Amino acid sequence: MNGLINVLKHPGLTSHEVVVALRRMFNIKRIGHTGTLDPGAAGVLPICVGQGTRVVEYLINKPKEYRAEFTFGIRTDTCDAGGKILDKSAGFKLDPLILNEVLDEFRGEIKQVPPMVSAVRHQGKRLYQLAREGKEIERKARRIYIYELNILRLQRGLAYPRLLCDIKCSKGTYVRSICADLGEKLGCGAFMSFLVRTASGPFLLENALTLEEIKEMWMRKDLSFMLPIDYALRDIPALTVKEKAVPHILNGQPLAPSGILGGIGKNKMPEFVRLYSPGGKLLSLGNYCSTDEGEWHYKPKKVFASL
Repeated sequence: MNGLINVLKHPGLTSHEVVVALRRMFNIKRIGHTGTLDPGAAGVLPICVGQGTRVVEYLINKPKEYRAEFTFGIRTDTCDAGGKILDKSAGFKLDPLILNEVLDEFRGEIKQVPPMVSAVRHQGKRLYQLAREGKEIERKARRIYIYELNILRLQRGLAYPRLLCDIKCSKGTYVRSICADLGEKLGCGAFMSFLVRTASGPFLLENALTLEEIKEMWMRKDLSFMLPIDYALRDIPALTVKEKAVPHILNGQPLAPSGILGGIGKNKMPEFVRLYSPGGKLLSLGNYCSTDEGEWHYKPKKVFASL
């Protein structure tokens, strides 16, 4: 089995538990996810199977999208609903104009300190493991990028006001930290009361399948849940090679211009490409290489010989 699966993770499951369940279901060792989703959160969790695991590095950096609810006036030790309440400030009056001004500070490139309840490693241990032991470790701020942060609904007439928003962000962003930092800037504290990942690169929530749905399809020998490896590589330019060049590429040999099917024109060639057989089979991912004499070729980086 080789390919990608768009899994809809239930709240309460860890990303690792999803991988373990599918590994047992398919009786396959080579399987993994493309980025941890909090146990308390639901949503899109792309899974790579077989040779699909060889493209994880190209999926993990793609933007993520979330729908989140922030509750103001309450602080928790985990910055989410699963944590211990530290303090409350009931009746906080949330000014929409001030809220919008502060939200602007979270758009674009920002620095963010990973929360203690995160999967970041410190001396071989996950931070959340150290947090369970009651330890607090100094963490360095990381640069992340918030592409979009849009308000969907603001409920002000509550003891603890709530904000529902959509966030599009880069890899490594912790939405709970955005929430907690926003609460601190507003002077009232806040915790993330709800989170669902709505997209991870091209994987969308509306197309995701639960583990139960995947199991039912598997039992019926319906493998339509398995997406092709190149499903998530569509932003990489594609070239078709001549039939005579196919065995050379599968053997890891460079592809010269003469091996490309059709005219290549005089435009600058892309630095990184997908290489396909005339029949549409994905053969390899290749890097552009040139010589001092002006000659160039594509050197296969990852070859998919058994697809």
